[in-house]
Amino acid sequence: MSRAIRTDVIRAFEDARPHLLGLAYRILGSRADAEDAVQDTYVKWADADHAKIENPRAWLGTACTRRCLDLLRSAHRRRVDYVGAWLPEPVHTPVAHDADSRLELASSLTMAFLLVLERLTPKERAAYLLHDIFDTPYTEIAGTLEIDEAACRKLVSRARGHIDRDRVRHRTPPDRQDLLVSAFRAAITNGETARLADLLSDDVRLSADGGGKVPAVLEPLDGRDAVLSFVSEALPVYWESFRWIEATLNGVRGFVLQDRGETVSAVSFAYDENGRATDIFIVRNPDKLAALDAAAIH
Repeated sequence: MSRAIRTDVIRAFEDARPHLLGLAYRILGSRADAEDAVQDTYVKWADADHAKIENPRAWLGTACTRRCLDLLRSAHRRRVDYVGAWLPEPVHTPVAHDADSRLELASSLTMAFLLVLERLTPKERAAYLLHDIFDTPYTEIAGTLEIDEAACRKLVSRARGHIDRDRVRHRTPPDRQDLLVSAFRAAITNGETARLADLLSDDVRLSADGGGKVPAVLEPLDGRDAVLSFVSEALPVYWESFRWIEATLNGVRGFVLQDRGETVSAVSFAYDENGRATDIFIVRNPDKLAALDAAAIH
C-alpha cells in the first residue's frame, strides 16, 4: 500500500473513531472494553481491501458492532461470577446543553439507560442503539447483524418497548441535579438529611460496585429510610478524608472522590420524570476508575 493511500486509510478511521467509541461504549458498558473493540476494528480495517469498500464509515460501524457483540458474550459470562452489583464503567462527559441532538446522545449515556440495555439481548441492544441513537437505516443494521430487515425491525421494536417502559430516556434539568448533588454532600459532611430526603423517591435504590476488590455493600439498599441511614451514618465514616470533585459523569451531575490523588469512588444519580432521585450509583471497583483522574475530569 502506498504512503498516500495509507494516510487516507488512517484518516478515514480517525474520522470515524469518536462514533465507533461512542457506539462500543454503549453496547459494552465499559470504556476499556470499548477501546479494545475500536482498536481491534482498526487492525481489521488496516488489513482490508479498501478498493472494494464503497462506504468506509458503514464498513467500520459493521466491523466494530460485530466485535462488540463478541466481547459482550464474553462479558456476560464473566458477570455471572461478579461479586456484588455490576455497574457500567463511569465516564466523564462534557455538559451537553447546546443542541437537542447532544441532549439525546447524553440521555443514552446515563447509568440508568445503560443498565436497561443490560436486560436486552445483545442483538436487541445493538439494533436499538444503531437505529434509535445513531440513526442507522434498517437495511444497514440488518446487514451488520446478518438478519433480514423484518427481523431487525422486530428487534428494535422489542428493545424500544423495554426502554420506554422503564422511562430512562428523559433529561432532568441541571439546576435540579445541582440541588441533589448539594443535598447529598451535605448529608455526608454535615449530617443534614432533610433536604436530601425531599429529593429522593420513596423507592430509591443505592447500588455500589466494588467488584470484590474493595469494600462495598454487596446488595442494593432499597427505600428512602435505608438509603438515608447509610448515607448519613456509614458513608461519613468511610469518606471522611476523601477529596470531593464535582463532575459530569455519563451526562449527569455527580462526584469523583479521591484519596491522596487516587480516584477511589465515582457517584452518580438517576431521576424520575418529576426530578426525584430513583437511584444512587457508587462505583468503587478500581479497574473502572482508572480513567477518572484529575486531569481527565478537569
